[in-house]
Amino acid sequence: MSDMLAIEARDLTKRYDSVNVVDHLNLQVKESEVFGLLGPNGAGKTTTILMMLGLTEPASGAVSVLGFNPTREPLKIKRQVGYLPEKVGFYENLTARENLRFIADLNGISYAEANQRADEALEMVGLTDSEIMEQLGPNRKIEKTVGKFSRGMKQRLGIAEVLIKRPKLVFLDEPTAGLDPKGINQLLDLISGLPKIGTTVVLSSHQLYQVQRVCHTIGILAKGKMVIQGAIDKLGREALAGGRFQIEAETEAPSEKLIEVIRGIKGVGSLEVKDNVLVISTDADLRREVSKAIVENNFPLIQMKIQEFSLDDVYMKYFREE
Repeated sequence: MSDMLAIEARDLTKRYDSVNVVDHLNLQVKESEVFGLLGPNGAGKTTTILMMLGLTEPASGAVSVLGFNPTREPLKIKRQVGYLPEKVGFYENLTARENLRFIADLNGISYAEANQRADEALEMVGLTDSEIMEQLGPNRKIEKTVGKFSRGMKQRLGIAEVLIKRPKLVFLDEPTAGLDPKGINQLLDLISGLPKIGTTVVLSSHQLYQVQRVCHTIGILAKGKMVIQGAIDKLGREALAGGRFQIEAETEAPSEKLIEVIRGIKGVGSLEVKDNVLVISTDADLRREVSKAIVENNFPLIQMKIQEFSLDDVYMKYFREE
């Protein structure tokens, strides 16, 4: 993952009828990462994406997408950016390949190049001719038009349409909506592989498990404001544990000497003993140092774990179910 920024927004604001639907938003997305944009309906996710695509203008603030200003240079962004909206539209009387050729033609891609890219994209998303016939069933060998596709197949075709112009950045707005578990897993596998081919992904969703599975970093929007942003494990510590690590090490009847040795490790804050479990608060991941101290003082290390936070833990800090 690169340290270069694909997106940087500073105080980005959008108003409708004097109401800030995006409110002084600050956001950074690194190149070749999958970034999860989270928040409930009405949080401002889609409006934020539309501003980054140059499809609506901000009231104030600034945003840079691949080094371009979406308001002033929308065509430069459209050449390098793909967008899959929540509801994907196709020409349903055409085949998957014909739909892709049409999109390629709109993007100025030659016929020969379009055929090559269509084959590559369809293979990537699992929609080659043989795969389509297998998924449609034995009675569908002749009718391979998109109108016969399942929702999952259409979503994957939508990804192929996005990829045919080989974008550096893609925005995916609720891409798994309405899919069955198999379709969801196929699509998530596809999304997680996009950074490997140099494509940065912004995934807008409220499906927390899916976001945690594929995203490197996340940003949580609440009423148009970015309330927290970063790597999920780091966010959990910052939001729920005051930025500290908590290590639990189980041994047998820990002595006062062992406790004092562990307290003396640099970075250890507090230490409590619960039964035979040492509960240690630290400012870094000191599992190696703690385990070494236990073993060198001739105590058995039965088990050790570090407190981990799920995305649900972080999310529910800001949005409580009624």
